[in-house]
Amino acid sequence: MLETRLTKLLKIKYPIIQGAMAWIADSSLASSVSNAGGLGVIAGANAPVEKVREEIRKTKMLTDKPFAVNIMLMSENAEELARVVVEEKVPVVTTGAGNPGKYIPMWKAAGIKVIPVVPSVALAVRMERAGADAVITEGTEAGGHIGEITTLCLLPQVKDSVNIPVIAAGGIGDGRGLSACLMLGAEGVQIGTRFLVAHECNVHENYKQKVIASKDIDTSVTGRPTGHPVRSIRNKLTRRFQELEKSCEAIESFEELGRGALARAAVQGDVEYGSVMAGQIAGLVSKEQSCREIIDEIIQEAYRTLREITLKYMR
Repeated sequence: MLETRLTKLLKIKYPIIQGAMAWIADSSLASSVSNAGGLGVIAGANAPVEKVREEIRKTKMLTDKPFAVNIMLMSENAEELARVVVEEKVPVVTTGAGNPGKYIPMWKAAGIKVIPVVPSVALAVRMERAGADAVITEGTEAGGHIGEITTLCLLPQVKDSVNIPVIAAGGIGDGRGLSACLMLGAEGVQIGTRFLVAHECNVHENYKQKVIASKDIDTSVTGRPTGHPVRSIRNKLTRRFQELEKSCEAIESFEELGRGALARAAVQGDVEYGSVMAGQIAGLVSKEQSCREIIDEIIQEAYRTLREITLKYMR
C-alpha cells in the first residue's frame, strides 16, 4: 500500500485518480478504477443532468468504494450539477475550467471533498483559501483542454505555495511517472490517457486503437486563438484547425469546426474528423488492459523504481 495524505483523505488504497474525460468517463470506468484501489471519476461535462445522476447511481451499485464527479465550471449545467452531487451524496468533486469558490461552502457542508484542477500557482493558492481539500496541478502535456506550464515546472511551484495535498496531472502514464511526481512533492497523480484503453472504458474501439498506434510526436495543440487550447492526436481535423490558425480566421470558424468533434471520435468512432483527445504520454500506451491491471502495473513499477533509485543514489 502506497500511503500519502491523499489516500488517507479520500480513503483509497493507491494515490491514483482517473482523469475526467467527457463522453468517456462513465460509471463503468469510474467504478472499475475505484474497485482497483484508485479514485474513479464520472465526467459531468455538458451531459444532461439526469444522465449524470443516472451514472452516479449506477456507480454506487457497481462499487462501495469512494468515487468522484467532475464538474466543468464553464458548462451550462454546472449550477445544476453542483446541487446534484449534494443530493446524491457524492463523496468527492473535482472541478475544471473555472473557479468553484461559490460552490465550495455548499459542498463542504455536505461532507464532500473538493479538488479543483489548477493551471497556476495563483489559482492553487486561491483554492486553498476557499477551502479546497487538495488541488490537481495539470501540465500542458495532458490531453484535452490544457494550460501552458509543464508538469515538471508547475508541480514543485504549487507544492511550495500550498499546504494541502497536491496531485500531479499531465504526462503521467506509468510507475516511473508516479515516482517522479512523488519526488517532486505530489501526494498523488491523475491519469487519463492510460485509462482510455482500459477494457472497462466504453470509448469507441477506433479511438482506443488510435491511442495505441500513436507515437511520441503524434499529438498537437490547436485552438489557441480561441483561448481554449486542446491537445489531441493529429488527424485531418487537427490539420484543418492549423489551417484556420494560419489564415487568422474568426473565432466562430473554430467553434463551428469543433462543434461535436469529441463525440464524433469517442462515440461514433470517427478518428479522422473527430477530436481524439489524448496526452503526450499516448506514445507510451501500447495495449488494452483492465483497470486493475493498469493500476497494479503502475504501482508495482513505482515501488521498483523508488527502490532502485534508493539503492543506486542513497547509499
